[in-house]
Amino acid sequence: MTKKGDMLYAWTSDAEIQKKAELGGAVTALWKYALENKVVDAVFVVTKGVDLYDAVPVLITDPKDLAKTAGSLHCGTLLMAKLVKKFLNGATDKKIGVTVKGCDAMAFYELAKRKQINLDNIIMIGVNCGGSVSPVIARKMIKEKYDVDPEKVHKEEIDKGQFIIEYEGGHKGISVDELEEAGYGRRSNCRRCKMKIPRQADLACGNWGVIGPKAGKATFIEVCSEKGANLIDGAKKKGILETEAPNPKGLEIRGKVEGAMLKLGEKWRKHDFEALGEGKDRLKKIMSETSRCIKCYQCIDVCPICYCVDCTTKNPAYVPPGELPVNFMFHLIRYAHIASSCVNCGQCEEVCAAEIPNALIMHSQQVEMEKMFGHTPGQDMELPILAYAEEREERSRLHNTGSDMIYLNVFNPMDKKH
Repeated sequence: MTKKGDMLYAWTSDAEIQKKAELGGAVTALWKYALENKVVDAVFVVTKGVDLYDAVPVLITDPKDLAKTAGSLHCGTLLMAKLVKKFLNGATDKKIGVTVKGCDAMAFYELAKRKQINLDNIIMIGVNCGGSVSPVIARKMIKEKYDVDPEKVHKEEIDKGQFIIEYEGGHKGISVDELEEAGYGRRSNCRRCKMKIPRQADLACGNWGVIGPKAGKATFIEVCSEKGANLIDGAKKKGILETEAPNPKGLEIRGKVEGAMLKLGEKWRKHDFEALGEGKDRLKKIMSETSRCIKCYQCIDVCPICYCVDCTTKNPAYVPPGELPVNFMFHLIRYAHIASSCVNCGQCEEVCAAEIPNALIMHSQQVEMEKMFGHTPGQDMELPILAYAEEREERSRLHNTGSDMIYLNVFNPMDKKH
């Protein structure tokens, strides 16, 4: 019997999936088993649209449709959690299986804390993620750095530190470090990411650590929950999935790869945050960048933490309507509401028409708040800090007034006279 904490190599015995899938097709096989055996009502995954730069979310209820979703798309920059909340009723009325990156899994937890998603009805298969590339940047990068027509590229992958493309007539690979030093490569939020293996999911899958005869033919799976263990056991019992113990050397390699990716992320966080400056210099930099804002609300629409129907930023008492540049209070409200729970998914920056580095600004604040209060978003169901109050002052006020309404003292300074 499989249990939480187990690690294994897995591959499918399904011939059709083997033809189309990567790394042995374990993830696709698990979803096929889940659909065929009513473990889930639907599977929500990403498939290729008109080309490999066009990642399209798709809800699948027929197991026969799963094979076309096999494989990875590094130029897809979607966030699945907000889509489940907005278009699938937060999984409140059906059981849904979702393939997730680290930021997806973090967003699911943050929305669940806010009672916007029912995690009991969600099964998450996580995939290791070294980062994704903006479709616009990918096209430009392939044309300028690879000297290849982007339309002729039919496959891309990130392997052994290189971004590799296959196209009509050949293939090319360039170091990701070289690409990023030249201003290409992964999205900036992905460079700073600390969630390379999404262990909050029920299963964490990838190719890191698969060596020997199974290299390229099997998926490394870390079992992260009882739901994940049951999924593995069920698929094995039905004969659609085969497993074996991982090579001990592979375990060591997987750990080293994760460590190297995290170390690289630390380098980029230092680089990006230092560029923002500190104190008043940082504030001036943020005000300068956000002065381009046209208040299109796209950042709010895609943010997994923003879920209010009546957004405070639309209250004319706080943000005067019809003004350009937009009143800075618009951004201050967003920072106050989101910063402590930002999962660094990069969606706000991806959709910004004014090309404001929204994700960088928000992520920098989240990191500072994590240092102050010790709360890491997206890891579990622990709520973020709701207020900060000086204990001595609060105890004195409680003694004098008999009121324990800290809210009044924290958010209404004028109330301190009571």
